[in-house]
Amino acid sequence: MTTPLTLTLGRRPDGTVLLTAVGEIEMSNSRELAAALADTAGPLVLDLTDVEYLDSAGLSVLFPHADRIELIANPLLEPVLTISGLTDLTTVRGT
Repeated sequence: MTTPLTLTLGRRPDGTVLLTAVGEIEMSNSRELAAALADTAGPLVLDLTDVEYLDSAGLSVLFPHADRIELIANPLLEPVLTISGLTDLTTVRGT
C-alpha cells in the first residue's frame, strides 16, 4: 500500500521553482518525489513543512539534488536532515 503524498509544483515570487510536499515520504512513494525532482531543472525550493515522516528512502532521493535544492523543513524533520548530513550539503531553513 502506498502512503499518501501530495506534490504541488509552483513558483516563488522571485521565479524559483517551488515543490511543496504534504504527507509522508517513504519507501512506497519516494519514486514520486524522485520523478518530480528529476523533471524540474535548475534551482528548486522543496517545502517539507507539511511532511510528517521522512525515512531513508526519502532522504536518498534528496542527496543527488543537494547542489540545486533548498529545503524548508519543520522542526520534526530537522534532526533527521542534520544526522543524515544533508544540512552540510544544502541550505535547510526552518519554518
